[in-house]
Amino acid sequence: MRLPRIFVASPLAEGVRVTLPPSPSRHLVQVLRLGAGDPLILFNGDGRDYTGRLLVPAKNAAQARIDHRGEIEPPGGLEIHLGIGVSRGERMDLVIQKAVELGATRISPLFTKRSLVRLDGPRLQKRQEHWRAVVVGACEQSGRRRIPELDAGSSLVRWLAEPHGCALLLDHRSGIALPTIPAPARALSLLAGPEGGLTPDERTMAADAGFTAVRLGPRILRAETAPLAALAAAQALWGDFRD
Repeated sequence: MRLPRIFVASPLAEGVRVTLPPSPSRHLVQVLRLGAGDPLILFNGDGRDYTGRLLVPAKNAAQARIDHRGEIEPPGGLEIHLGIGVSRGERMDLVIQKAVELGATRISPLFTKRSLVRLDGPRLQKRQEHWRAVVVGACEQSGRRRIPELDAGSSLVRWLAEPHGCALLLDHRSGIALPTIPAPARALSLLAGPEGGLTPDERTMAADAGFTAVRLGPRILRAETAPLAALAAAQALWGDFRD
């Protein structure tokens, strides 16, 4: 049976006794029905797993003791920064979740001209917290010991002004296939639009910012499919899928 793996935002070390937050406490006790003495894994994003045992199976404040500090997670072969046009509801959650599983090291939600979701102030903060929970949950499931960076929602114009190095725009109209791109030295930025894609003006801005438009085969992919296909292809061509 696979050991439960829980994120905690606190320092971890061998011999330390940790009080878990309410949500993972309820999951361990009420859903998984763990009892005192049952093994589990904790991590806090420092690059290590910490194995231990549940001491107090309280549903709102379970306590665990750490017995062993695991090995540091080796760095990935390719740092992938995904800029993704904000899509509606579950589509955006899916992209973020699977991007984490596929090894993205940084995710930037972008507001574009065709973004159907408009967020600011408290609504943006609430959505940011929700996306952060999606990232953490994907790390718990996939075994990642470092938490990918999740940027606050930003405009496409502001994001394009950042330095990006090897930068690719996903565009089915391009005559350049992804496998023909020279291997990135270390880092790769991928830009994908929302439902309906980027406007012609936005594609021109991306090109002016140094992004090369590439296609992913002969088919038009949905907004939630294209970035995940590109991530998987990049990992297979240049990243840790080759290990």
